[in-house]
Amino acid sequence: MSSATLPKSSTGDGAFSVDSAIRAIPLLPRNAVLAALHGYRATISHLYGDVCKYYPSCSAYAVGAVQQHGALKGAALTALRLGRCHPWARGGIDDVPAHARYRYSLTPHGFVVPPRKD
Repeated sequence: MSSATLPKSSTGDGAFSVDSAIRAIPLLPRNAVLAALHGYRATISHLYGDVCKYYPSCSAYAVGAVQQHGALKGAALTALRLGRCHPWARGGIDDVPAHARYRYSLTPHGFVVPPRKD
């Protein structure tokens, strides 16, 4: 994902390394959903323009939710957010609830990788 289209909190300086390939296997579903969200944000999201009443936008919220909580819980949090997004909503700042024990690193493109073991 382009770091220019993601909130600063959704990018990092992590990098995938061959040494952590086995530890990255459980992250495959999470990164597959992030890849699909990247495709949506690069194509369909631009057609709508800047119409979201909330910050971050619903698609950026989805990226953050999947990064923090994984594919299933992130999808559930995103569905709840979409349910709050309607023409009569007040809008405002609606950040993803932080995961209490988040232990991964983020790449500059927003993908999740295991932390380096230095």
